[in-house]
Amino acid sequence: MSKEEPGATSTVVHIHSETPVRDHIVWSLFNTIFLNVCCLGFIAFAYSVKSRDRKMVGDVTGAQAYASTAKCLNIWALILGILGTIGVILVPVLIFVVFQ
Repeated sequence: MSKEEPGATSTVVHIHSETPVRDHIVWSLFNTIFLNVCCLGFIAFAYSVKSRDRKMVGDVTGAQAYASTAKCLNIWALILGILGTIGVILVPVLIFVVFQ
């Protein structure tokens, strides 16, 4: 048994470690404006907004799920956009070189 001094008080501090959820909204907006291949950028933007809404409500698990989907869609939009840009530049150059 422990002896407590009279007049001594204890304070308990609860620290909530919130996991930061990245919603990728800026990346989604970039892909929507510049690399909107098959509307993947717009769909990623919608999932990013849903992720941000879930984060504001306090549903961390739902926010992480939506953020993960937005990240995957952003990666595919970026890859397809880069390949499309390379194709648009490379194909006319190759055609010009072959038929010259």
